[in-house]
Amino acid sequence: MKILVGIDGSNTSKEALQLAIKNATAFGGELMAVTSMTTGTPEENEEIRAAETTLVQAQSTAEEAGVTCSTHLLIRGNNAGEDIVAFAAENKVALIVVGIKRRSRVGKILMGSSAQFVILKAHCPVLTVK
Repeated sequence: MKILVGIDGSNTSKEALQLAIKNATAFGGELMAVTSMTTGTPEENEEIRAAETTLVQAQSTAEEAGVTCSTHLLIRGNNAGEDIVAFAAENKVALIVVGIKRRSRVGKILMGSSAQFVILKAHCPVLTVK
């Protein structure tokens, strides 16, 4: 069973990682820790390095818990929600785990919501963590 967990370094993504690890342990699954960036220009090298570091930390946390974990930094020109949904479908993921941030309705309308997109468009179940 493949479980994808969205990682962005936030506290909610760390909680999502913990829940994904519990599910992988319970169901004998493997994790795929994913971070998405819209672009990867030279000006964003610092952000890319930070994202890679966050992914390595997530992988280390999973492996310390005895769960196999691969990491994936997606820079494909899509927003995070689109990237996660597409990557999950391409890799036949059975479950997606994402953290959600509390945002007002107006905030969601103005800025969108990656988690909302994943919940509505994913081909598989989505587990959310607040």
